[in-house]
Amino acid sequence: MPVNSIDKGPYAAPQGIEAELDDMGGISDEDLDIMLEIDIVDPDMVTLDDGSVEIILTAEDDAEEGDFDANLAETLDEGVQQTLASDLIELIDADINNRKDWADTFVKGLEVLGFRYEERTEPWEDACGAFSSVLAEAAIRFQAEAMSETFPSMGPVKTKVMGQVTREKEEAAGRVKEDMNYQLTERMVEYRPEHERMLYALGLAGSAFKKVYIDPALGRQVAIFIPAEDMLVPYGASNLESAERITHVMRKTENEIKRLQASGFYCDVDLGEPQSFPSDIEKKKAEEGGYSLTDDDRYTIYEVHADLVIEGIDEDDIEDGSDVGDDKGKDNKEDEQLAKPYVVTIERATEKVLSIRRNWEPNDPLHKKRQHFVHYVYVPGFGFYGLGLIHIIGGYSRAGTSLLRQLVDAGTLSNLPGGLKARGMRVKGDDTPIGPGEFRDVDIPSGAIKDNIMMLPYKEPSQVLLALMTQINEDGRRLGAISDMNISDMSAQAPVGTTLALLERTLKPMAAVQARVHYAMKQEFKLLKELIRDYTSETYSYDPQDTTDRKIKQSDYDMVEVIPVSDPNSSTMAQRVVQYQAVLQMAQQAPQIYNLPQLHRQMIEVLGVKNADKLVPIEDDQKPTDPVSENMHVLIGKPVKAFIYQDHDAHIAAHTSFMQDPMIAQTIGQNPQAQQLMAALQAHIAEHLGFSYRKQIEERLGAPLPVPGEELPEEIEIQLARLVAEAGKQLAQEHQQQAAQQQAQQQAQDPMFQLQQGELKVKQAEVARKQAKDQADIQFNEQKLGLDRERLQVESQRNANQTSSQDRQAQQKMRVDVMKHVTQKPPNSGG
Repeated sequence: MPVNSIDKGPYAAPQGIEAELDDMGGISDEDLDIMLEIDIVDPDMVTLDDGSVEIILTAEDDAEEGDFDANLAETLDEGVQQTLASDLIELIDADINNRKDWADTFVKGLEVLGFRYEERTEPWEDACGAFSSVLAEAAIRFQAEAMSETFPSMGPVKTKVMGQVTREKEEAAGRVKEDMNYQLTERMVEYRPEHERMLYALGLAGSAFKKVYIDPALGRQVAIFIPAEDMLVPYGASNLESAERITHVMRKTENEIKRLQASGFYCDVDLGEPQSFPSDIEKKKAEEGGYSLTDDDRYTIYEVHADLVIEGIDEDDIEDGSDVGDDKGKDNKEDEQLAKPYVVTIERATEKVLSIRRNWEPNDPLHKKRQHFVHYVYVPGFGFYGLGLIHIIGGYSRAGTSLLRQLVDAGTLSNLPGGLKARGMRVKGDDTPIGPGEFRDVDIPSGAIKDNIMMLPYKEPSQVLLALMTQINEDGRRLGAISDMNISDMSAQAPVGTTLALLERTLKPMAAVQARVHYAMKQEFKLLKELIRDYTSETYSYDPQDTTDRKIKQSDYDMVEVIPVSDPNSSTMAQRVVQYQAVLQMAQQAPQIYNLPQLHRQMIEVLGVKNADKLVPIEDDQKPTDPVSENMHVLIGKPVKAFIYQDHDAHIAAHTSFMQDPMIAQTIGQNPQAQQLMAALQAHIAEHLGFSYRKQIEERLGAPLPVPGEELPEEIEIQLARLVAEAGKQLAQEHQQQAAQQQAQQQAQDPMFQLQQGELKVKQAEVARKQAKDQADIQFNEQKLGLDRERLQVESQRNANQTSSQDRQAQQKMRVDVMKHVTQKPPNSGG
């Protein structure tokens, strides 16, 4: 779509455009249309609601990653480069002078390291030039112990899931662990040798460094060792993160420089012939190693990581707004002079700048510097650099060396003594020592031989010096944490706790050093993880475990953290073995509360035995399988595990049928481990039952429950408990009803139950008959009792009537008798 087909805007063209066109000699409308023709890739995105088209013309993004990481020295003024290089080299020389005392102590310690026999001419030719082995032994032992702890055969990396643990994260953690160990052991072939060199230098110097970056020549990440003498920081810096300037002193051959210039990493400038600028420490190391620095034809390169304000760069960033998109920064005058992190590379002899690059993330408004270095510290000192064995026991090594030489020289003088002889006495063979069984001719001026020779009174090596040297060496070994524990003084029946306490006391200083190494390695692995995630291939170079999708590499690295496999709480295998032995002793007293397979599995891993997962499989190693496979695992004693998403009712039914199978029961019954096998299967069924109950509760709630083991806020946990309690009550009632119905159905189908029901009916009929008979008997008895009552009443009435009649008859008779008596009495004569 040409621009002339677009409706004119409400504003006039920019002022001056017509004059510019006139200067061009005039231009036709047709040519103008061609020059201003704009291709709209997606018209829908710029078409407005009213049908008009809005076009926004923008410059290319200045903050693109390719331009952002470009070598700024290619476009920077040469005078500015020279001024910058001179200022930085002046600061670097000041940094070197500030650490001169530390460097002098380090050089003196290298003198008594003992890796080179000293040819001495004082106090006589070929006097003893041996050195005390305290310092070398301490350095070698520390390197060996630290190497076995930090770089085992299975790889130095393990992973840690961040946040909520899920199956997806656990599988991602396994893939990241495998990939990181593959990178460090297979692809980064230089990593192990560099790590060994770093540990040895760390023990001696007290500080050692690793530089983690993408090597443009190799096209992958590297982690190289940097000796302490090649890292320079300003006075007063306490750590790499807060240091305003870090200088890495590099030495590169002419071919390496040309390769980096050809790739565009360094500016293509003439550096002339290489000149060497060795430090005192480097000279002493070369002397101890037996080689010369005169043939060193490498360039000395200063790679300076510093916060700078570079003329011609920071001003342009502020003006064009390319300063990580911070448009407001150009309006703030105070922010214009804020120093930003840059990496400036300078050749020392010619003071020419080879590269200048920004050292912050493209979209970081705070300009936080990207860290490329890791500082390993043996023992923290008073300043930036740590204290090593040279600083800690260097004095003991020097004193032990002096005493050792005195003892050896005293023995030499005692065995081959010198003395005085007469001037005229001559011995054939001059003054060479006489060998065993050898006799020589002697010319003496006069008298006996013994009168012409006088031996000087040399003494045997002093026992006092020997005891003093032994004590000094022992003190040095103890201070260097390499003294051996006297096992003969310990009883074989001593409790594990006592042994552990002695080990803790002996190994605690070294444990602290190992903890600092563990921390530094964690920082190193974090930098490596970010480089592998962001700058290497987005896919795995092999088919990872648990999936065939190679494109999940970056998402895997985002979900987990990588940490060293070493244990910061236990510095040696012996200490960890004793700790596990203590736990095993406690487990014997109460085995039911311990996870014994897990305990034995960890013990085997501590011993360094390979394939511990195959020797002692545990539940966490298991993957979801079908019920038949689980039954098979139970038969051979392998652990089984239920998973939350499985069909638990189906699994329970399959396992229950398996237990009730007569053939299986008969076969298992002959196994001496029958009880353990059945207990394992019952526990597995209980695990499925628990998940099934959880699922039913979720159905009652109408929502999923939190993941098992998830920590809940107090209020949510209380509310959830109440809801679950109500749902559990409803579920229990439903189960009771189902159980009653199921029991009734089972009884209805049971012949014995039917027979019992018939007998019960007969008994009920007999009881009813008896109840009816008893009722009839009661009624009969009641009727009989009523008749008896009536008969008694009749008899009583009759008896009463009879008694009344007899009384009347008696009374009548009495009246008759009285009347008779009256009538029969004679008359009175006087009357």
